[in-house]
Amino acid sequence: MTTNTADSPRLRPFAQVDVFSAAPYRGNPLAVVLDAAGLSAEAMQRFANWTNLSETTYLLPPTDPGADYRVRIFSGSEEFPFAGHPTLGSAHAWLAAGGEPRQDGTVVQECGAGLVRVKREGGRLAFAAPPLTRSGPVAEADLSRIAAGLRLDREALLDASWLVNGPEWIGVLLDSADLVLGLRPDYSALAGLKVGVIGPHPAGSEVGFEVRTFIPGDAMPEDPVTGSFNAGAARWLIGSGRAPVSYLVAQGTVLGRAGRVHIDAVGDDIWIGGNTVSCIEGMVLL
Repeated sequence: MTTNTADSPRLRPFAQVDVFSAAPYRGNPLAVVLDAAGLSAEAMQRFANWTNLSETTYLLPPTDPGADYRVRIFSGSEEFPFAGHPTLGSAHAWLAAGGEPRQDGTVVQECGAGLVRVKREGGRLAFAAPPLTRSGPVAEADLSRIAAGLRLDREALLDASWLVNGPEWIGVLLDSADLVLGLRPDYSALAGLKVGVIGPHPAGSEVGFEVRTFIPGDAMPEDPVTGSFNAGAARWLIGSGRAPVSYLVAQGTVLGRAGRVHIDAVGDDIWIGGNTVSCIEGMVLL
């Protein structure tokens, strides 16, 4: 296979998908290059940076016989072994382009973290949360930095845990959704950390938790809606008894988005679901 270079670009099928929203332009957009054969990692990273989106994905033939396709996932500055909204958006684009899963009703995606199952769930897609590769307590020095970066007293951080399943998230629990929505972070104080903040809505609300995720130094320092973080947080919240086995998350509210993430624990699996909408379809020169 010949590596693509700047001297030999070609038109490739391309889609832009809105993820975790039933209405276009209210969720988290994803750029998907549907045929990335021959593209170098450098070319992938360059285009991902140019899109100015939180992530761009590249679909390739699988190397694992159990997978339907292989995906590489890039933010504006790095490649991820796994990420959530790129998983759902890539599966949506692959299916919309005529992809036929080998298993009826279940797409199997190959990525840097291994094989990830994606299923149709009514009108939504949902992925099975991968295992955490790091969890547990966060160092006090990091918690002090996070409190300063969130402009909160240290005591306002009720609990925290590493929630690494690709991106190196630290999850932080606050007292309420209102406190989460009122945050105005100091990104310079959070530099080098990826922080997700969770606060419960009042009992009886349709939405169980409000979530915001911060990635200082990235093209978008606040991610609109984050599947990987919510996957890790679901393991933490359900496992510690803070959340029921099924609940709904709101994210992106402060950014004018209406992200909704559906969490369902079924047996040993935790499914992270959301609506996906095609917004742009065409060709891209790469």
